[in-house]
Amino acid sequence: MPIDESAAFLPVRIAVMTVSDTRTIADDRSGDALVDRLLAAGHVLADRTIVLDDVATIAGRLTRWIDDDQVDCVITTGGTGVTGRDVTPEAIERVQDKPIPGFGELFRWLSFQTIGTSTIQSRACACVARGTYIFALPGSTGAVKDGWDGILRDQLDSRHKPCNFVELMPRLMER
Repeated sequence: MPIDESAAFLPVRIAVMTVSDTRTIADDRSGDALVDRLLAAGHVLADRTIVLDDVATIAGRLTRWIDDDQVDCVITTGGTGVTGRDVTPEAIERVQDKPIPGFGELFRWLSFQTIGTSTIQSRACACVARGTYIFALPGSTGAVKDGWDGILRDQLDSRHKPCNFVELMPRLMER
């Protein structure tokens, strides 16, 4: 889709959460890939953390970021599968106001091009929570690349036409 080069780029303040019982900042390749991409695109890394696969812990951190005026968007990586420890979508359901079902649908379609029917195991999802976007990606670096390169890079670019998530940000809290 086209980028309107005559329009001003508006950087988004993005917090990155890796959900994992085993990763650390030193070996968080998916989180690193996401941070590298958002910075290369001109956005601001508002915060970064790794949290355990626990609904209350994930929801608690999301709530703090939702309440932080310096965070416009949260992108998580990990915890979107179907095993017992994969609870990121459940945590997001606790904080969301409006789901964005098309995100998960489009992510799985893009992922199908790479990993075939294995994409059915992904519960990638997105929502708006009190004016903050939340996008949940699977924990592999391939999934981060699919999600950022195929969806978020354009939708978080204020110059993307015909429309993008950034231009809607001032209206997310409308009643």
